[in-house]
Amino acid sequence: MKIEILGTGCAKCKKTEKVVRQVVDELGKNIEIVKVEDLQEIVNRGVMMTPAVTIDGEVKIAGHIPSPNEIKKLLK
Repeated sequence: MKIEILGTGCAKCKKTEKVVRQVVDELGKNIEIVKVEDLQEIVNRGVMMTPAVTIDGEVKIAGHIPSPNEIKKLLK
């Protein structure tokens, strides 16, 4: 499984990365986490609002900081 955090480095994007990493660590799952900060790459994926989270290439969250429970539900 691969999670990508799409965002240009804003405070909300950094918070999203922190939440995702905490949940992955808590669950003890072997998941690759990648940050995508290139604006053109983000737009090419059809994301117009950041932060966004993709799981295995599919946009699951866009435009808000996810809660830990929201991330946990997506990883089950």
